[in-house]
Amino acid sequence: MKNKAQIVIKRPEGLPDKSTWELVENEVPELKPGEFLVENHFISLDPAMRGWLNSSRSYIPPVELNAVMRSGSVGKVIKAEGDTKFNVGDFVSGWGGVQQYSISNGEGFFKVDPNKAPLTQYIGTLGMPGMTAYFGILEVGKLKADDVVLVSGAAGAVGSIVGQIAKLKGATVIGIAGGKEKCDYITKELGFDGAIDYKNESVFKGIKTHCPEGIDIYFDNVGGEILDNAMIFLRRNARIVICGAISQYNNSVVEGPKNYMSLLVNRASMQGMVVFDYAHKYSEAVSDLATWIIEGKLKSKEDVYDGIENFHDTFLRLFSGDKMGKLVLKVKETND
Repeated sequence: MKNKAQIVIKRPEGLPDKSTWELVENEVPELKPGEFLVENHFISLDPAMRGWLNSSRSYIPPVELNAVMRSGSVGKVIKAEGDTKFNVGDFVSGWGGVQQYSISNGEGFFKVDPNKAPLTQYIGTLGMPGMTAYFGILEVGKLKADDVVLVSGAAGAVGSIVGQIAKLKGATVIGIAGGKEKCDYITKELGFDGAIDYKNESVFKGIKTHCPEGIDIYFDNVGGEILDNAMIFLRRNARIVICGAISQYNNSVVEGPKNYMSLLVNRASMQGMVVFDYAHKYSEAVSDLATWIIEGKLKSKEDVYDGIENFHDTFLRLFSGDKMGKLVLKVKETND
């Protein structure tokens, strides 16, 4: 059996080009006792993957050169050797990597039920993006019912869930997104109270208009100038949740905030969050998120593209803004 995989062959400088990876095809190795083989159906594409290519110190070791590109995945167990954590026929999600087939002993994988939710939701709303949104807004942001919440990257996988959770809890939510289509999506479909189109209007003026009394929580997915503008409008005891900085990931020199004195004046806090720190509480989040989905209170959109050979072009959609919701790479037709 042959396995196609995207291998990291060099560290990128700036925006990764096609020479960062190489598509290889090799025989699937024989399983060792306790291992199982997963046929991946969908691969999760997330902004964090850009950081995993860097050799600098981070919250997780970088992907090694000549190794399969790290990514979340969801697929079906098609073979097992000996006593394994999962059985043939089980659907599982975990760190399968950007490849057609993954071998695992079960560490980092969990069983999913395609009858309860589409497989793509297990790498989206019920996967890392959903966990990030849930713990970011509730645990780090310490959300309260009367908060005014500003979310950047609001039409993305994480931001769209953050805003909906905040609305469920009674907050006023304003989203920042690029273009009329995305702004209409978060207000008309997801129920945000307002939207700021950073591509066609001043973010500063937009925040001033939509948040005249200031903001209690800024959930940051982009960094850069938008973060700096948000800091101007912090209320007393406001919280900034640093989830990502997609505007800076491909820059050689990161642009930091200039308005940080607002933290002092307003007794505000700014805290980074990494979803892996909450692994021991994932089941709590999945339970709540799944309930909200079933009740129709939480919506999601997956932007799905075909073919492992198209990984690079699809991955770059994360940084061009040419996508809506969760970006997913389909590896196999799900006809099981």
